[in-house]
Amino acid sequence: MGKIFVGTTSWTEKTLIECGMFYPPEVKTPEDRLKYYATKFPVTEVDSSYYALPSERNSQVWVERTPKNFVFHLKAFRLFTGHQTAPSALPKDIREALGPATEKKNVYHKDMPPELTDELWERFRAALQPLKAAGKLATVLFQFPQWFIPKRTDYAHILSCAEKLQGIQISVEFRNRIWFDERRRERVLGFLREHQLVHVVVDEPQGFPSSVPPVWKVTSPRLAIVRFHGRNKEAWEKKGLASAAERFNYLYSEAELRGLATNLKEVSENAEETHALFNNCYRDYGQRNAMDFQRLSTSVYGTL
Repeated sequence: MGKIFVGTTSWTEKTLIECGMFYPPEVKTPEDRLKYYATKFPVTEVDSSYYALPSERNSQVWVERTPKNFVFHLKAFRLFTGHQTAPSALPKDIREALGPATEKKNVYHKDMPPELTDELWERFRAALQPLKAAGKLATVLFQFPQWFIPKRTDYAHILSCAEKLQGIQISVEFRNRIWFDERRRERVLGFLREHQLVHVVVDEPQGFPSSVPPVWKVTSPRLAIVRFHGRNKEAWEKKGLASAAERFNYLYSEAELRGLATNLKEVSENAEETHALFNNCYRDYGQRNAMDFQRLSTSVYGTL
């Protein structure tokens, strides 16, 4: 069985900081929060890189503030995954080069001039280099939207993303259940295996078009990833939530965690490393469940 890393998908989420349940009172700065988090968990995910391009400076700071064997997952910038992107999320010079297109509420990858898209990719790659050079970049997560479906152009887009980040492990999470319906499942898994792309196993509410079933399979022998989104069916596709954290307002029970730890065993037996990340990022729920999961996993598997 490979090594298992357990962590959460955020260390700076607003409700986590405000609840005062995870960080001690004296831990008040971004630097102190990351350093404290890294004493509890060996892995985390950077969500901010989805909303705006990360910077080399931030990557270097993350390297300096964490122990040698600590690793990061970074979400791919939203434009690269086909999500709607407000022009204000783009660098100023890119906005200026776009001209009248910035008058629209959102821009999309398919509408961008190739030379500007290439420049964004170049800046994204450059921002990753400090983490990669330090051996602290586990993967770049491509979380594709619900309208991204298994057709030829979307398969091609996945490969294009992998090519843009050649030499960096990428992972893929779908948000439309048809990717893993009975008719397509083996083809999709075969595609990911063929190209050494990490399939992200998910635990999330079921019964919606965006509900991807948990497929406990490994597509890359080096790394497996499981992301736990909680099981809050009432909020999963609800509009007008006070914050994104409300969607993940769910605390797993010990019985649920024990069942998930058992499911994880099969995955961990087929990968050198398995990263279990709790995305129920409401208040300290993710951190509490991650610590419980570490304890339960140790009882199920032995020493992590």
